[in-house]
Amino acid sequence: MKHLVHSMLLGFIFTMPLLSQLPTAAEIAREMKVGWNIVNTLEALPGETSWGNPMVNPTLISAVRNAGFNTVRIPCAWDSHANKSTMKIDTNWLVRVGEVVDYCLSNGMVVILNCHWDNGWLENNVTEAMKDSVNKRQRAYWTQIANYFKEFDERLLFAGANEPNVENAAQMAVLLSYHQTFIDAVRSTGGNNSSRVLVIQGPSTDIDKTNSLMNTMPIDQISGRLMVEVHYYTPWNFCGLESDASWGNMFYFWGNGYHSTTNTARNSTWGEESAVETYFQKMKTKFVDKGVPMVLGEYGAIKRTSLAGNDLTLHIASREYFFRYITNAAVRYGMIPYCWDNGIFKRTNGDILDQGVWNAIINGAATATSVEQGQKGESNSAVEYVSAVPNPVSSSTNIQFSLRENTRAQMDIYNILGQQVARFHDLPGNPGLHTVSWNPGTLSNGTYFIVVNLGSRLLTKKIMVVR
Repeated sequence: MKHLVHSMLLGFIFTMPLLSQLPTAAEIAREMKVGWNIVNTLEALPGETSWGNPMVNPTLISAVRNAGFNTVRIPCAWDSHANKSTMKIDTNWLVRVGEVVDYCLSNGMVVILNCHWDNGWLENNVTEAMKDSVNKRQRAYWTQIANYFKEFDERLLFAGANEPNVENAAQMAVLLSYHQTFIDAVRSTGGNNSSRVLVIQGPSTDIDKTNSLMNTMPIDQISGRLMVEVHYYTPWNFCGLESDASWGNMFYFWGNGYHSTTNTARNSTWGEESAVETYFQKMKTKFVDKGVPMVLGEYGAIKRTSLAGNDLTLHIASREYFFRYITNAAVRYGMIPYCWDNGIFKRTNGDILDQGVWNAIINGAATATSVEQGQKGESNSAVEYVSAVPNPVSSSTNIQFSLRENTRAQMDIYNILGQQVARFHDLPGNPGLHTVSWNPGTLSNGTYFIVVNLGSRLLTKKIMVVR
């Protein structure tokens, strides 16, 4: 048996480019159940705490994971943390973002790290006149970001933009060039970035514009590693409008059974359940049914705390219904929902401040069924993988492995010569995510290989020891 495993390991080493490819977008998407945005923090200008939130801490992220969110979107500013002449990102900022990513990965979460609004250097300049300038900056930033995160495993996804403002086909062509630059920059850095899943934003992340204008995808050197992202704040009268406007008034009440009989002027008159079904079906037909996973990267609705009495009570119930319905519909149509957190969690310690909205989101996802198949939105076909955080390791690392089914598992660590340097006995073999800690002790710096032996197959991961 020892010789068999040794031969298998040597085969693994010599075919590393093939076996080290990360899972596809479809495989990762099956793991991404319910998502949460770390809002108004790493995208805040000029710094992390500038918009009133404290620095992200491990306690918050653990609380979010324990509350049922297994994937996180990190809106992030880069241009504001870079030298405008050299386009070099501040190293301290890269390190800080890396810390937050590590908080999430150590909780077994999937992470989308994006390039957010950041004074609109990209999303307000999707024009032919700015095309060369923006592409130069896009290439410089994503080359640096990708290099910094090169060895992070498949649970880290990159998103090249946020809400790029596009109104027509000419601007759509410019946006595609920004997406192409993003993809090419990431892939050029090699390592895990050669097959990392990347998220591409539709024009204005608007569903109608994405459906009508996004008729071609950028070219990727590896197939099956792209997702498409849209956002949903419809109707804006209910979701975000804070004062009556010339084009429409604020809505306080949304959805069947949640309209007011006494304040009828504030009932939603458009954009309710039937609109959700129509919009989400468009994305399912255009992308999901063709094997391209969809990310609903933002959705939400503000709480109108100026209301009182019955209006406030009905508004709160209506708002919770909105979160439940949108989450449920997203899962039903094959999209991964990421709520925009308007006060769900206390940012210092992760306490749940809005139990109603939290419950609406979690229940909305849990009760979702496939439009076509009538199957529960939750899936037992988990992605099998092994990962290590941190990697490279100096003193200790958490090795995590995810199993799809009940099996007998054994984990060994080998050096580059195929010699076993560590073995872990009595590993759990039940489905789900498992974690063991490994300390390389006095092992020499260099490349090692984690091998989880499941009998009929191996899960493998390269790890570097660097002191």
